[in-house]
Amino acid sequence: MDSGRIEAAVAELLAAIGEDVSRPGLVATPGRVAEAYAEFFSGLDRDPLAPLLDASEFLAAPGQLGELVLVRDIAFRSICEHHLLPFTGVAHVAYLPGSRIVGLGRLAQVVEILAARPQLQERLGEEVASTLESGLDPRGVLVVLDARHGCVTARGTRQVDSTTVTVASRGALADPIARAEAMSLIGTGAAARPEGVAS
Repeated sequence: MDSGRIEAAVAELLAAIGEDVSRPGLVATPGRVAEAYAEFFSGLDRDPLAPLLDASEFLAAPGQLGELVLVRDIAFRSICEHHLLPFTGVAHVAYLPGSRIVGLGRLAQVVEILAARPQLQERLGEEVASTLESGLDPRGVLVVLDARHGCVTARGTRQVDSTTVTVASRGALADPIARAEAMSLIGTGAAARPEGVAS
C-alpha cells in the first residue's frame, strides 16, 4: 500500500471541498487516513484460504465430525466500494464437514481477511462461502451476513435503523429444507435475543 499517495490524495480531497489543509485540525489528517486505510484494506495482500489449509491437525475420522458446525455472530467491518463508507455487522457461518474440520477461530479469520478489502456485502458472503468450499471440501456451506451500511445510514435516505441481510449457500445447505434448519439455529443466537435478555 502506497501511504504517500493516499496522504496526497486525501490532502487534495480536503482542498477540493474548500478546506485549508494546513490548519491545525487537518494537518495530520492525511497521515491518519493512510494509517486507517492500511488497516481497512489489509486483506488485499492476504490469502483467505491460508487459515484453512494449514489446519491439518484437525483431520477427523468418519463419525467424529458432527452434523453441522455453526459459528454465530462473527463481528466484521468492511468498506463499501461504491462510496468508501463502512458497513459493519455480523456473519453467521455454517458448514457440513466432509473429511476435515478446523478450529472455529479459522472461520472468523476467513471473514476478517475477505472483509478487509473494498467490498460489496453480496460478494463478501459469496467469497466466504467459496473459500470454505475450496478449503474444507465440506458437504455444504451457509453464510449469512447482517450489516448496517454507512451509505444508507449517513447519506441519501438516511435509514439509520435498517440492516441488510444476504445469504450464500453451497452443496447440501443450498437445499431449502436444510438451509431453513440451519437458519433456524442462527435465529436462536445472541443477535436474535432482545437487548438485555440472557440465554
